[in-house]
Amino acid sequence: MRPISTKEAPAAVGPYSQAILSGFTVYTSGQVAINPATGKLVQDSIEAETQQVLDNLEAVLAEARMGFENVVKTTVFLTDIANFAAVNAVYAKAFKSDPPARSCVQVAALPLGARVEIECIATK
Repeated sequence: MRPISTKEAPAAVGPYSQAILSGFTVYTSGQVAINPATGKLVQDSIEAETQQVLDNLEAVLAEARMGFENVVKTTVFLTDIANFAAVNAVYAKAFKSDPPARSCVQVAALPLGARVEIECIATK
């Protein structure tokens, strides 16, 4: 088991790793839309926020030598389920074919005022 860390995604904002590689499986921590170059939360639109979340996840997966094609499960957290369709439209572009299993839930709040957070499990 080893931690995965990349400067291409935001640093952890607490006592956790960006991801853990265990055997051939990567478990990512949830990513919010922090732009790693600026350290600021992207809040232009729910679509831009979702894209940044996916960019961050992609960077973490790349550090583990994996990509979205390796993802078997995601969990999507939304502060407003009314954003479901808009998030889905961006999400579908990342998972073009054979999308992974997924759960999507509405939560009361997310760190730093984010509106969407996504975590995933990937395997080779």
